[in-house]
Amino acid sequence: MKNIFQINGIEFGGDTLPIIAGPCVIESRDHVLYMAEKIKKITDKNNLPFIFKSSFDKGNRTSHSSFRGPGIDKGLRILADVKQSFNILITTDIHSASQANTVGEIVDIIQIPAFLCRQSDIINAAVKTCKTINVKKGQFMAPWDVSNIIEKVAEANGDKLLLTERGSSFGYNSLVSDMTSIPIMQDFGVPVIFDATHSVQRPGGLGKTTGGAREFIPTLAKAAVAAGCNGVFMEVHDDPNNAKSDAASQWPLEKLDHLLKSLNRVKQAVL
Repeated sequence: MKNIFQINGIEFGGDTLPIIAGPCVIESRDHVLYMAEKIKKITDKNNLPFIFKSSFDKGNRTSHSSFRGPGIDKGLRILADVKQSFNILITTDIHSASQANTVGEIVDIIQIPAFLCRQSDIINAAVKTCKTINVKKGQFMAPWDVSNIIEKVAEANGDKLLLTERGSSFGYNSLVSDMTSIPIMQDFGVPVIFDATHSVQRPGGLGKTTGGAREFIPTLAKAAVAAGCNGVFMEVHDDPNNAKSDAASQWPLEKLDHLLKSLNRVKQAVL
């Protein structure tokens, strides 16, 4: 069973390949506007639907001294500027039920972080905004366990749900991506996005920051598209080594066009 729906003309669950992309965290208004403009030009060039993502607050940083972002008020004003300037869909994540209504006034998709994917109050509050919900499957969950998330959304009368695969814990400071999780979760009738950048992380692997193996992003992204995912999520930065969050796992802006061309070729091959 397929659940195909549209958000402002962008189809999820069908034959298109939406790209959810942007810098991990809002570093500044100018940077976010610059990144949104550049990514939109590249996705337009490759005829791929684009949803811009950036976080206003990174509440689950490894260290208390790590940069978290501008906060909800300033961050949402910046995201609203992005939406208005480029007429694109916006998504960001929430970390508590109390943030849902405020965030829902600005964004088109509310993202539930992987560490919070089982929090019933957050899911219920997000569904009540009537916006599309994107729940990231926790690194600690089997793909078939998302059935409980789907039931929670349904019980709250939610009808537009995305699930995101972002790797599973594999020993200490490591993740592994099981591509069979994509069709397993799709069998519940929900479109599945693949997070190509968080999947290469090494959680806490650098002591006070999270490490990563950026070179494997194309491999996993292409494998996920071949496995039939309904979209690709990736964090993108123009200077990833100096990014204020997830520096080891963001994809370089200068290499985005080449990667999207590859994903398009894979998508066409498996249609």
